[in-house]
This record gives sequence, structure tokens and C-alpha cells, in this order.
Amino acid sequence: MTALPAIRLVDKPVGITSHDVVGRIRREYPKNTRVGHAGTLDPFASGLLLILIGRATRTQRFFMGLDKEYFVTAQFGATSSTGDPEGEITPTGNIPEGDLVLPIGPQDQIPPKYSALKVDGKRAYSLARAGEDFTLESRRIEVTSFEEVERGESTRDYRIRCSSGTYIRSLIGDLGDAYCTSLRRTEIGPFALPKGGDETLSLESALKLVMPEVAVTEDQARLLGHGQKFEVAGVPESTVVAQGPQGLVAIASVDADGVMSSLVGFVG
Repeated sequence: MTALPAIRLVDKPVGITSHDVVGRIRREYPKNTRVGHAGTLDPFASGLLLILIGRATRTQRFFMGLDKEYFVTAQFGATSSTGDPEGEITPTGNIPEGDLVLPIGPQDQIPPKYSALKVDGKRAYSLARAGEDFTLESRRIEVTSFEEVERGESTRDYRIRCSSGTYIRSLIGDLGDAYCTSLRRTEIGPFALPKGGDETLSLESALKLVMPEVAVTEDQARLLGHGQKFEVAGVPESTVVAQGPQGLVAIASVDADGVMSSLVGFVG
């Protein structure tokens, strides 16, 4: 069994939920082992999930904010109430010709009503299914890459790299009368789809891929473990992995004055 805490890279298949994947992995570990994920995929989508095991669940927010890469197939000439194959499909026959304008850069996006966002304590998709009228506020996202990779008679395949919180269904719907027929997440930050089954990383090695490492002394590790701050020299303002003589100590912040303080501790 993998030493904990750990990060599992999983290729989720179509047709199951992210919660199903978490449940499957939880059964592989002793009872009461905490297991979570760093970003869901819809049942119709496939691809990379980051599964957090043991004390790694405390680091969720540091992985949730990473950029994502997707490959998506868009069906033109019809719309979907949910933006995907699971919704009510309405044919329109409007199929574009030639190249389309693919939005790149920072932009405001209104999330789809069939999403897991909460409105007055209720999931948006629950309100939408009940036929209730509500409005979702736009959010700032960034699309760093949006390229067409293949074109069919009424379909087009795209590769999209975007910030966390971006809804691919909305990006495709904004191109015209179109919806997503398939969606596959291939990368999350520096993490790529595993080959030949799940891939497991120690939490320590995974964190070093997403933030800089700073060595601390045994005395400094003890201070971090007790929630105390101290000054460090030559470290720019940032979030870092604090590494002590005995291994991983904490995820820590270094402020503009060079003062380090613990955000998530792993000692004790």
C-alpha cells in the first residue's frame, strides 16, 4: 500500500462521477482514511482526476487553482439545455462555415445553469431541473490556448488550455449553436494523464511540482510546527514547500518582509 499522504493521478472513464472514483479508491485504504479530489469531471467527461489521500486532503486548494488542458468535440447545428449530451437537444441546422473566432486571454464568463455552483444554498443544477428562474454572476477566467485540431461535417475538435473555474461547455456554446459531445481533461498544471493505470506520487514530490521548495533548519521546522513566524533571507514573497532535515514540514507563506508562516503543517 502506498505511503500516506499521497496524490493519485487517475484517468476517469466516461459514465461515472468523480465521487464514484473517490469511493473506489477509499475502499483500498484502511477505514477512516480521508480521500478527496482536486476538481470534478462531469459523468459524460473523461480524463485526469487528482485524488488526495490522507493528510493530502488538507492541500486541496493548492491543486484546485492550477490551469487545466482539455480536448473537446463540439457538435454544431444543435443546442443542449445542459451544454452536453445529457441535456435536451434542440436541432437548429445552423452549422458555421470557415474559421471561427476562438476567444483567448482574460474574459468574463457566465457559468452554465446546469452547474454545481450554489445559489442561496442550493445547487444551480437542482434549481434548473426544477424549472426555477435564477441568475448566475459572471466570473473572471483566462483562456491561454484555444485551437481547432480537427474539423468534420458538423463537428470540430478543440484543444483548450484555461484557468481553473472555466466552463468548457460555456466556451463551446458561445461559438454558436453548438454543444459538447465529448470532453477529456489531459493535464492539470504540471500533471498529465497516467499511462497504464493510476500513478501515485508522494505529497512531498507533488507539491514540489507546483511551488518552490525552501530548506528550513530543525529549529525553524519546530517553530512552523508550533505556528510561530520567523524571518528568512533571500526568499521572495511566495507560497513555498518548507522542507526540513526530516522531510516535509509545511506549506508556508513568505510575505513581502521575508517572514515565513505556516499555512498547512505536516509535523506532529
